[in-house]
Amino acid sequence: MNLHTASWPEVETYLETSTGIVIPIGSHEQHGPNGLVGTDAICPEVIAREAGDEGGFLVGPTFSIGVAQHHLGFPGSMTLSPSTMIAVIQDWLASLARHGFTRIYFLNGHGGNIATIDAAFAEAYAAYSFAGESAPFVCKQANWWQLPGVAKAVEEVIPSGEGYHATASEVSVTYYAYPEHQKDVKMSPKHAPLGPVRDAADYRRRFPDGRIGSDPSQATPEKGAHIVKAAKAGLISEVGKFFRGD
Repeated sequence: MNLHTASWPEVETYLETSTGIVIPIGSHEQHGPNGLVGTDAICPEVIAREAGDEGGFLVGPTFSIGVAQHHLGFPGSMTLSPSTMIAVIQDWLASLARHGFTRIYFLNGHGGNIATIDAAFAEAYAAYSFAGESAPFVCKQANWWQLPGVAKAVEEVIPSGEGYHATASEVSVTYYAYPEHQKDVKMSPKHAPLGPVRDAADYRRRFPDGRIGSDPSQATPEKGAHIVKAAKAGLISEVGKFFRGD
């Protein structure tokens, strides 16, 4: 069940049997010449929604803008400052806690979000610690590409050229979700270079087409379907453990 397409009585009924929710969280940033700008939000969203439908858990709205300042050299990229993102996550947590959600699982699609999400959790817990109270919720974040079974599934369909940004796996997942938006773009070199990432101007200078170490030209909807199937199974298993308090 998706929160944004449910009515409030349906959510109230859900809370009678489960107080857990999954929040897809990602970013809105360039993903190379053939990758969709919304890739890092689309990937956790499609995985969470399919897993929620099969596993019977509630999936919240996608937190689609993350910390991506280093991508601002490419048109269409958007970012939040870490302090803004921390504040917004805390408001989301407070809103959900107000209604009785106690297990809040963030499925992340962007590596640049990890530190900020952890900081947001720490800030949320700190308010209760200072007040001498127990927090009414437990938070967890997990990266979709690290779910059980995903690495094996990726290796099966993308044995080489995966890289680190604008990867063939994430582009494949978006093509599975939106096959009508596939892009046929020739890229040179075939495998993008590797290197550090600093500010936006430095990123654009080092990686002029946006890719880092990857060959996303091999992305297909079929490969995406294979990866989503594995991620969905992994998420159902992990969410079940978290909701049970294992």
